[in-house]
Amino acid sequence: MPIPAVIATAAQNYEFNSGLLTKMVDDLSPEEWLSHPDGTSNHIAWIVGHVVWTRERLLARLGTEWSRPWINLFARGAKCESSAAYPAPDELLGAWHDLSGLLAGVFNTVSEDALAQPSTQGPPSPDGKVSGVVNFLAIHETYHLGQASYLRSWLGHQGLMG
Repeated sequence: MPIPAVIATAAQNYEFNSGLLTKMVDDLSPEEWLSHPDGTSNHIAWIVGHVVWTRERLLARLGTEWSRPWINLFARGAKCESSAAYPAPDELLGAWHDLSGLLAGVFNTVSEDALAQPSTQGPPSPDGKVSGVVNFLAIHETYHLGQASYLRSWLGHQGLMG
């Protein structure tokens, strides 16, 4: 089944982001994952964990369950805590890759009827439907990847987009 038109652009953005995030962090040391400019803002490990959490929440909304014991460390409103509490970069990236494949599969099988259901509490939905949540969360994810890209540059690494 083709991806429904109402989420086709979002699906392309999720796919692009999947590869972009992987490239963005592939040359970072474990210490760099936990570095932040002022010592209190979110570091790359938290940002990656948060977009993993967001994808997990999106999949749940679309009827697919997936989880890790540490997932709620990155929930909306969770504060960036001591670095010892966070999973290792390899574990975060493994989760990212798992979710990327699951999300692509769900987008290929989700029905237009499911996407047309009213959105319940949670993320904003411009159209008031589940489809609006899918589209909003694609923008949300891209926003956070921009934050990670900034941190990558702050750490002295070359930018990925020119």
